Amino acid sequence: MLVVEGVKNGIVIDHIKAGKGIEVFNLLNLGEADFHVALIINAQSKRLGKKDMIKVDNVMDLNLDLLGLFDPNITINVIENEKVTSKINLKLPQRVKNIIKCKNPRCITSIEPYIENEFELLDQESCEYRCVYCDEIYKIEK
Repeated sequence: MLVVEGVKNGIVIDHIKAGKGIEVFNLLNLGEADFHVALIINAQSKRLGKKDMIKVDNVMDLNLDLLGLFDPNITINVIENEKVTSKINLKLPQRVKNIIKCKNPRCITSIEPYIENEFELLDQESCEYRCVYCDEIYKIEK
């Protein structure tokens, strides 16, 4: 049996789609962490069958927009004194800056490097975003 210690003060990133945990781990640069981090792959899940999860024994800021874009089904559990004090259910963010890059070569963000890429959610079901400058559509792959 595999035993992973509990988190005293930190976060648990739960309900990551099985096989995608390493991508979340890399998105958050957890390979460079100097505190305890556990990446669990293919854990049993009643809801998903299998899931990945990441346990971080440290308080850290997370880019929830980035994680929401990656997988809006992820749950963040905040742990204090070994107890879950809050749960954050992610969703697709309404507006994102500098996470998605506009693919339109004529967009001002492609021409002027100091202008931030900015997209707004167009449709929750189809996961489509629209560039606020040129209306280029960007679809998030599930």
